Amino acid sequence: MTEALRVGLVGYGSAGRGIHARLLREVGAEVVRVVTRNPARATAAGRDWPGVAVDADVASLLAHAADLDVVVIASPTGDHVEHVTQALASGLHVVVDKPLATTADEAADLTRLGEQAGGRLTVFQNRRWDPEQLTLRTLLDAGSLGRVHRFERRWERWRPVPQDRWKENDTRAGGLLLDLGAHLVDSAVQLFGPVVRVHAEIRSITTPAPDDVFLALAHAPRPDGSQVLSHLGAGGLVGAPGPRTRVLGDRGAYLVTSFEGEASPFATLDEGDDTHEGWLVHGDERVAVPRTPGGHPDFYRAVDAWVRAGGPVPVDPADAVVTARVLDAARVSAAEQRTVTL
Repeated sequence: MTEALRVGLVGYGSAGRGIHARLLREVGAEVVRVVTRNPARATAAGRDWPGVAVDADVASLLAHAADLDVVVIASPTGDHVEHVTQALASGLHVVVDKPLATTADEAADLTRLGEQAGGRLTVFQNRRWDPEQLTLRTLLDAGSLGRVHRFERRWERWRPVPQDRWKENDTRAGGLLLDLGAHLVDSAVQLFGPVVRVHAEIRSITTPAPDDVFLALAHAPRPDGSQVLSHLGAGGLVGAPGPRTRVLGDRGAYLVTSFEGEASPFATLDEGDDTHEGWLVHGDERVAVPRTPGGHPDFYRAVDAWVRAGGPVPVDPADAVVTARVLDAARVSAAEQRTVTL
């Protein structure tokens, strides 16, 4: 029997415990050390992983690098530069939650460190393994939509009373542009290629950090001169969220009405059938699309193969630099009320 992947997890909050630890358990990995100073989180880690060691800081965890196979950085984004730099210096493979850093320059610096460390850095862009993303990729590869001209994706919530945490309050490293925007932009680039122009509207309505974001991206033209435009939105004060995804082509459209149980008036279209992932639509005609197999645990299965069998890096950090450049341009666009050319 293969021994479990030994993981050191930095941070045990909503990301560390709620996402990473859950997925690591699902693939049979073992969290053996956790970094947290929060007593309640330390207690939770002990319940979740009997025998786990709890460290007060990253340096203390890395002093036991010989007992680990990989370090997962799930600390606040503003700490990523420090924590990733420390972890790479230990000789371990490193997974860092998205976004890789707060700016493209910081992301590029960390990517260079990863290259110098032998390619031991990857980024947790888990939304590449969303069923809707996998299913849409299948449709595009099959030509079911024809020539696509617009990609729309919304990550909208009805949260009139915001949470009181760093993501909402940190104006430098928090907010929806960096948090959800990193996923939205990565998805668009993975599907439709490089971005050449960015227009953005970014506001803070209920929180100090941005909670209302709209990005209009122009992707590099195809050889025939046609072009995909991506319209991406993220908001916390949206009383009628969705539809989640709409992709328009000259042979039809792909529509995903709801997303991960978020309240939406469009969710009724999906009632009674949990085997499909969205709809292929032609005007008032719609046909259910079979769900392409896969999910977020596949990211950590790829991590296991990368760390222990020399497999390919699950997500190239250079992709995170591309995303960061788009997000940097979005800030400039919103601040100066102009379109930014990349």
